[in-house]
Amino acid sequence: PGSGKSFSAKEHIAFLILNTDDDILVCDPEGEYAPLAQAMGDNISTVVHVAADGEDKLNAMYMVDGYGENNPIVIKSQFIMSLIERIDPEGVGPQQKSIIDRCIAAVYQEAEQTGLVPTLCTLREKLLEQPEEKAKDIALSLELFTTGSLDIFGHKSTVNLDKRVVVFDIHGLGEQLRAIGHLVITDTMLNRVTLNWKKGKRTHIFVDEFHIMFQNEYSAAFFNSAWRQFRKRNAYPTGITQNVDYLLDSVQSRTMLSNSEFIVMLNQAPPDREKIAKLLNISPEQMAHITDVPAGCGLIKYGSALVPFVNRFPQDTKLYELMTTRPNEGKFSTFLNKNE
Repeated sequence: PGSGKSFSAKEHIAFLILNTDDDILVCDPEGEYAPLAQAMGDNISTVVHVAADGEDKLNAMYMVDGYGENNPIVIKSQFIMSLIERIDPEGVGPQQKSIIDRCIAAVYQEAEQTGLVPTLCTLREKLLEQPEEKAKDIALSLELFTTGSLDIFGHKSTVNLDKRVVVFDIHGLGEQLRAIGHLVITDTMLNRVTLNWKKGKRTHIFVDEFHIMFQNEYSAAFFNSAWRQFRKRNAYPTGITQNVDYLLDSVQSRTMLSNSEFIVMLNQAPPDREKIAKLLNISPEQMAHITDVPAGCGLIKYGSALVPFVNRFPQDTKLYELMTTRPNEGKFSTFLNKNE
């Protein structure tokens, strides 16, 4: 904390807003990107407030034409499995996957015939029709999303996601449910990226605290698949985290890091520094640039090159007010006080 992680991301977002026509989608676990988006005006930006029992709803079953790499049912099934895994880590396995695959295929086949967009409520009803007891168990897990505290993901969408800048503020979900929010937002972003790709429009994706996606098997597999699709479909995904240790414990996330062409490293804790140095072949001399350094200082990996940098942003500016999260500074403190 305090190294300038989110400030650097917001600088990048501000640059993209002011200097390109690209679309920008942000998964915001702390509500800290909302002030910047709102300052851009309702004509180009929207903030979706995702909270338990909230008014803004997102249909987790929505799927645009072209969703997924090859078979969209496989990706959507993987997504549903990752949701269930978050609720009940012991309740997922090959048999459950077979049941979910079957039911999802049936639900979308019926949707093609009726023209009605399915929801998690539709999927739960289909599961209850199945003969297996395990199907009833899966339906029970999905109850959280249909009639429970997370029914914001179980019904038709109520928000306009057509704006150029969309911030998904999920801090209202609380820490326990935030990982589920990350999953649903990633899936929603995948739909938008697919639509933009068909139009020939670039999309920039920012996922803060993305390390939590690698804490479970199915969510890691889903996020890894989504990340690949982002890159294939003219999108530029950016993962942001201060918990590098979590990432380096996962094979999938280590592979993602080592394959990334552009990495910005700010001040790192001692255990993280050692693991990063080993993964990215950083020399002891270069490590000095991410060891006990001030906020905004660090090391950039671009391809095979490592470049130290110092980023000083003028504090007497409107943008600084919108981007800083230091206590009692800027619009974020005001935004937090207003929403508590």
